[in-house]
Amino acid sequence: MTEVLFYHLTESALEDALPGLLEKSLARGWQVVVQTGSEERRDALDQHLWTWRDDSFIAHGTERDPHPADQPVLLATDDANPNGARIRFLVDGASPPPLEGYERAVFMFDGHDEHQLNNARSAWKTVKAAGHQATYWQQTPDRRWERKA
Repeated sequence: MTEVLFYHLTESALEDALPGLLEKSLARGWQVVVQTGSEERRDALDQHLWTWRDDSFIAHGTERDPHPADQPVLLATDDANPNGARIRFLVDGASPPPLEGYERAVFMFDGHDEHQLNNARSAWKTVKAAGHQATYWQQTPDRRWERKA
């Protein structure tokens, strides 16, 4: 079964929290897919990952770029997995594909957005009913992750 993590953003925006988690995934040798809820969000994250820190960037591409299978991090709006990702991030209420075949799936949702909260609650129920191991993590005031369930 796929390990599924729910990350509840309460203290920072997705743009602040996602790059660090992507770096940790890449350090494990995993290819990554980040599935967004819209093309606009995909494109904004595309720009952000190139410039998110002065001394670093995260090598990535989008599903519309040439050679998506060669990308260590692929930003997508659909449920394809052309780069053979072992971990899938779902952000901004993106509809999850079947999670079998992934080592890990990560749902990241904004705690200040009612729509995203409702999507996360629904996804939690679906994931648990499918028999996946699910954990729930919430940000602390110092922006660290604390396991709540």
